[in-house]
Formats: sequence, structure tokens, C-alpha cells
Amino acid sequence: MLSRCIFGLVSLAARKGLAAAPAEAEAGLKQRARQTGVRGETYAYWYLRRHGYVFIARNYTAPGIKGEIDLIGYDGPVLAFVEVKTRNVRPDDPPLAKPEDAVTADKRRNLSRMARQFLAEKGLREAQCRFDVLAIESVAGQRPTVRLHKAAF
Repeated sequence: MLSRCIFGLVSLAARKGLAAAPAEAEAGLKQRARQTGVRGETYAYWYLRRHGYVFIARNYTAPGIKGEIDLIGYDGPVLAFVEVKTRNVRPDDPPLAKPEDAVTADKRRNLSRMARQFLAEKGLREAQCRFDVLAIESVAGQRPTVRLHKAAF
């Protein structure tokens, strides 16, 4: 019930998109991308909580492996490693690649290595696991569009 209420508030705040406000738009390109990513991950966290996920870790990094796993949690009996990809989209721009297309073979390989490290650290080697990708497209002035790909790879 709490996650439903919190997601309602997060969803209300995101009703005009996840893009940076005009005052924030003056920041550098890298900073804006980071802000969009953080907003997208927060939105994804509460979206998935509302859909029954129980999280045990956020932004997990493994020593010696590039990148991070955005969210790790249980969806019922299955441990899900969730990669969140958020893109700001302008309605007048031609359609580009979807956010989920950014999960390349190299990214999948790094996520798999980090997941093995996480399972070893936590003693969960026999856990039933899968990799999910949650894609968020945010158009300024509109609620974000969310696509959840369970067992994406």
C-alpha cells in the first residue's frame, strides 16, 4: 500500500516528463544526462515496487568490473537484476533508437559478470535469476512511457 502511495506521488511529479526544468537545462550535457538517469531510476524503483518487486540492492558495483546494476530485487521467487534506461524524447524529433537498445552485448556481459559477483557475495548461487530491462521514454509535458522487458537476456 505504501509503495502504491509513493508511486502515485512520484507519478504525479513526473506528469510533465522527467526532463530537466528550464533553469536546470543550463547545466552541461553530462550533468543533464546524469539527472535524467537518477530521475528515471527513482521512477523505475517506485514503478516496480508498485508492481510487486521487493528490492535488496540499488546501484550495485563490483570491484574491477565496469558499470553498475541499477536495481536488484525479488519478483516473487525470482531474483531480478534490472537495468533502467531513460531517454528524453522531443515530439518533433525523428524517432531514434529505443532506450532498451542501449543494452548492448558488452553491457549484457558486464551485467552478467556483476550479477555472478553479487550472487557469490551474498551466498545466493542457487537462486533463480533473470535480467530485466525497464525502458522509460520521457516527452516534455507528458507522463513517461514505461516498457518492462522481463527476462530480456
